[in-house]
Amino acid sequence: MSELVTYETFAKVDFRVGTIVKIEDFPEARKPAYKLTVDFGNLGYRKTSAQITVKYSKADLLHKQVVAVVNFPKKQIANFMSSCLVLGAVDKTKVYLLAPELKIPNGTRVN
Repeated sequence: MSELVTYETFAKVDFRVGTIVKIEDFPEARKPAYKLTVDFGNLGYRKTSAQITVKYSKADLLHKQVVAVVNFPKKQIANFMSSCLVLGAVDKTKVYLLAPELKIPNGTRVN
């Protein structure tokens, strides 16, 4: 288990639901990855990269809802600027994206 955090620290992390609207290959990444554009409703569109090529094809991802952190600082990844972090469960070499069970409005906060 990781280091314990307080509820106040956890509450600062802004988790939101968004829909993937664009997927591109990311050959410049060190490990196989996609560039994703995610629609977060009234928060707008955010871009990120994700090492999810083992489990997901681009066709699997288009219009898929995901959960992401939207209040981390931007991060440079190779020649790409990431502005959110899509969440997933990691099992050895596979990443399984976290997603709502039912379709809900983009931008919905996750508590």
